[in-house]
Amino acid sequence: MRPTGIFPATRMRRMRRDEFSRRLMRESRLSADDLIYPVFVLEGNNVTQAVPSMPGVTRVSLDKLLHVAEEAVSLGVPALALFPVIEAVGKTDGAEEAWNPDGLVPRVVQALKARFPELGVITDVALDPYTSHGQDGLIDPDDPRGYVLNDETLEALAKQALCHAQAGADVVAPSDMMDGRIARIRAELDRDNRIYTRILAYSAKYASSFYGPFRDAVGSAGNLGKGNKYTYQMDPANTDEAIREVALDIAEGADMFMVKPGMPYLDIVRRVKSELQVPTYAYQVSGEYAMLKAAIANGWLAEEACVMEALLSFKRAGADGILTYFALDAARWLKDAG
Repeated sequence: MRPTGIFPATRMRRMRRDEFSRRLMRESRLSADDLIYPVFVLEGNNVTQAVPSMPGVTRVSLDKLLHVAEEAVSLGVPALALFPVIEAVGKTDGAEEAWNPDGLVPRVVQALKARFPELGVITDVALDPYTSHGQDGLIDPDDPRGYVLNDETLEALAKQALCHAQAGADVVAPSDMMDGRIARIRAELDRDNRIYTRILAYSAKYASSFYGPFRDAVGSAGNLGKGNKYTYQMDPANTDEAIREVALDIAEGADMFMVKPGMPYLDIVRRVKSELQVPTYAYQVSGEYAMLKAAIANGWLAEEACVMEALLSFKRAGADGILTYFALDAARWLKDAG
C-alpha cells in the first residue's frame, strides 16, 4: 500500500466533511442501468399470486406482466429476467415442455418484444421448472442415486435455448451448471444464424441454502423434495474453482458471467472482475431478499437505506449488473433522488 501521509498533515475526515466533497470522491455509483428485474410468469389471464416467502413479489400472468414491463421501461431498468411457473401437467421426466415453441416462455418473450422492443429480455435456460423430479437436468430413472446426466442434458438445453432465441429472447441464461453447456448452446445458436443472441452464463452458481423462496415461487421445491444439487452446483467453500468455471465459459463463447448468490459471494465477484476482466453480474437471490424484507417488516432495518447500501456493495465488488427483486423499488428511489 502506498504511504498516505500522517496526521495532522493528513486528515481523512476533511473530504468527508461536506456533501459536495463526499460526492466528488465517491468511487462506486448505482444507477437504474445496473439493474435487472427477475419476474415470475404463469399461465392464465388477470392472475396475480403472492409468493408468501418473498413479501412484495408476485407470480403474474402475461397481461399483468406487460404492466410490470411498462413500469420497468419508464424507470429505465434495462432488462427483465423471466422465470416460468409451469403447471404440473407440463412437468415430465424428459422436460419436453422446455423447448415447446408454443409454450409459456416463448409466448411471453414474443409479447414482450412486440410491445417493448427496447427492453432486454433474458430467459432462464434450465430444466428444473419442467422436470417431474425438480433437478436442472435429466436423470436415469434406473439410477437409485438420481445422478443428473451431463451430456444428455446438454442436448435438451441446446433445444431450449434455441427455442427461446427463435421467440426473440435477447439473452439466454444457462443456470444449470452442466459441463460444456455454453459451447453446446453457442453451436446451436450459431447453426441457426443466431449470432447476436447473447449468453449470460451462470458460471459460478453455488449449491446455496439461500434459494428456498425462489424454489417456492417457481414451484420446483415440492418436486425436488429432499433432493439436492450438490453434484453440479459449486461447493460454497471454493473460490479458485469459480475462476476456472468462468474461464471455461469465456472460452466456450459466453458474453456475460453470473455469480450466484450475491452478497455472501462478493469475494467471488471481485475475483472474477479483477482477474478475468469480463462483464460480471451478480444475483441478489430470493433468500437475501427475504431476509431484508423480514427485518424491514419488523422495523429492525430502514428499507430504502439498507437496500441501496446492499445493492451498492455489488457495485463496489465489481459487478456490472445486479439481478434483484428490488430493481423497480431501487430505480424509483434513484429517480426520486435524482
